[in-house]
Amino acid sequence: MHMLYIVGLGLNEKGISVEGKGTLRECGKIYLENYTVEFPYKIESLEKVVGKKIIKLDRGEVESERLAIEAKKENICLLVYGCPLFATTHVSLIEDCKKHKTKYKVVYANSVFDAIAESGLQLYKFGKVSSMPGWKANFMPTSFLDFVKENKSIGAHSLILVDIGLKFKDALDQLVKSGKDKKLKFEKILVCSRLGYEGKFYYDTIQKLKNKRVKAPFCFVIPGKMHFFEEEVIMNL
Repeated sequence: MHMLYIVGLGLNEKGISVEGKGTLRECGKIYLENYTVEFPYKIESLEKVVGKKIIKLDRGEVESERLAIEAKKENICLLVYGCPLFATTHVSLIEDCKKHKTKYKVVYANSVFDAIAESGLQLYKFGKVSSMPGWKANFMPTSFLDFVKENKSIGAHSLILVDIGLKFKDALDQLVKSGKDKKLKFEKILVCSRLGYEGKFYYDTIQKLKNKRVKAPFCFVIPGKMHFFEEEVIMNL
C-alpha cells in the first residue's frame, strides 16, 4: 500500500535524519512546502543532499486534499522546514489522509524551538506561541500580543514567529506599534536569526536592535521572569 510521508528537514540543508533520507528513496515524488518560512539556504543545495528533484508547492496545493489523494497511487513525500508538525497546516494533512483512508507517516526533525534553548532560556518556561503577520494598508492586527500578555501574567517566555517576507526593521516597527496598542512595554528582547544554520542571537533593547543586520528567517522572544542562570547565559550571548 502506498503512503504519504511528511518529513522534517531540520534547520539546515544537512538536517534531514537518516530515517528521512531512507524514506525519500521509497518515494516517486518529492514535494517541498516553501511558504511558511524563508529558507536560509538554496533549494538546489537541498536537492544535492537528498539526491532527487524537489517540486515546490504553494499554500493552496498543500492545504487542498491533493497530496492525500495522490499518495493512494504512489509513495510521495512532503518536505517541511524544521519540525514537520510545528505548523497546524501540516496536521490537517493527517486529517486528509484519514478522510481518504491514505496511509501516512511523519518523520521528525529539529525545530527552531529546540534551537532557542541555546540562548539559555529554559523551554519548559515558554507559554503560548504567537505569529506576527505582515501588515498591509487595511490589515494591521495587534492580536498576536494577546498571548504575550497572557504569558507575562504567569512569568512565562513568549515566542513570536515572524511572517515570511517581513523585513527585520519592519517587524521591529510592528512590534513597537503593537506594544503601544496593547499597553505592553519591552525592556530587552531576544532576536533569533537563522538558528541551526548561521545561527545568531541578539539580546538588547529594541532601539539598539534597529542597528543590527538580521537575516531571515528570524523570530522574537519576549523573556518572562528569568531564573538567575537564564539571565547569566543570555547576557553572555
